[in-house]
Amino acid sequence: MRSLDVASSLAATLVRFAGGLNADASGTRPAEPLTLYEFESCPFCRKVREALTALDLDALVLPCPKRGRRYRPELARRGGKEQFPYLVDPNAGIEMYESDDIIDHLYAEYGPPGARPGPKGALPVVTGSLASALRANQGTFARPSTAPTEPLELWSYEASPYCRIVRERLCERELPYRLHNVGKGSPRRDAFVKRFGRMQVPYLLDPNTGKGLFESAEIVAYLDATYGARR
Repeated sequence: MRSLDVASSLAATLVRFAGGLNADASGTRPAEPLTLYEFESCPFCRKVREALTALDLDALVLPCPKRGRRYRPELARRGGKEQFPYLVDPNAGIEMYESDDIIDHLYAEYGPPGARPGPKGALPVVTGSLASALRANQGTFARPSTAPTEPLELWSYEASPYCRIVRERLCERELPYRLHNVGKGSPRRDAFVKRFGRMQVPYLLDPNTGKGLFESAEIVAYLDATYGARR
């Protein structure tokens, strides 16, 4: 089962042509954290997460799986509708729907001069939907959970099949987390190695318990045991 889980996650990466693998470019860094309302299996959300990896940007992720009761209603009150992704950028004083508009904004504000987003149109949506289908739509529907006092922290990059498995469970449990992107070529990888001893992701740090974990299977088991709602 574990090998099949990893294989299907790798296949999801391949159908996206390894989008979100490399930290390709970075410019001005946001002074205040970006906030992203999204859910893992959404193909439009996937495009934005790939852009965050490419631009080496962090974000506070508020997962909004279908049937979720924690952040979906909050977004409906804030933005007027349940549509994803939704970006809050306090540095520019904007809040916005529409993945292409969000990506254009991120590149304009935080990309180096001359950097341009990847292709638009139907193809990214089609391949993103195929990636979700290969994962049997994991990261789509909410599971019962208890909310952490503070957001968790996840070091990740979009294309990693192991990171995807963790993000899916964070999404399903509606657990907020600070996403630290460390794609291949990220200048922040050296700092990660100095802090945690080796370059391996995903890495989850839970400030509520002080627990830190590398292995995706162990992280998922920890999330279920710590935040899965008791029946």
